[in-house]
Amino acid sequence: MKKLIIIVITIITTLLVSKVWAQESDTDLREKLQLGAKIGTNYSNVYNSKGQDFKADPKLGLAAGAFVIIPIGKYIGVQPEVLYSQKGFKGSGVVIGESYKFTRTTSYIDIPLMFALKPVEYITILAGPQYSYLIKQKDVFTSSVSSFNVEQQFKTDNIRKNIMCFIGGADVNFKHIVIGLRAGWDILNNNGDGSTTTPQYKNVWYQATIGYSFCNN
Repeated sequence: MKKLIIIVITIITTLLVSKVWAQESDTDLREKLQLGAKIGTNYSNVYNSKGQDFKADPKLGLAAGAFVIIPIGKYIGVQPEVLYSQKGFKGSGVVIGESYKFTRTTSYIDIPLMFALKPVEYITILAGPQYSYLIKQKDVFTSSVSSFNVEQQFKTDNIRKNIMCFIGGADVNFKHIVIGLRAGWDILNNNGDGSTTTPQYKNVWYQATIGYSFCNN
């Protein structure tokens, strides 16, 4: 399934790049400050970092937000972003002879702070830390005998309480259109009091977005 999703994303990206290439002018924007908005999807799952038996299936979620491209010369820069990002997983099994399905959707405010390497005009290679703030969690359980739907809201008033992640990927940049591909995974929980813990269930996700850059020619 993962290979199929990657193939589909690659085909869509190739088609978009071909269309944009034909429409956009050959303007090198690597030394220009750019602001933009983006939207796309996450393909996410969780895994058990403690090594116990646990199997989950990936699910799709929304990813949308804004980005700033800050040049430091022609070939390097930084790219902070703020995203609303849905992650989670799906699962199924049998309990006391009854089959069930379970879906968890977690909604985060993701703040990636990425270093940007711009070796050529249209390609930006990105990598760096990301801080994720959980704002909502929705669990849906269904079986032949019972079902429930639980949604929890979380406050994010302590900015030190977050999940530190690592994210990397690349952008294809044209005059106004930015096509992004990312991969990321959780590293540790910052508890807000200076201490950290390793989460037992870590997110891992792939992200594909298309954005619009409000830049001057």
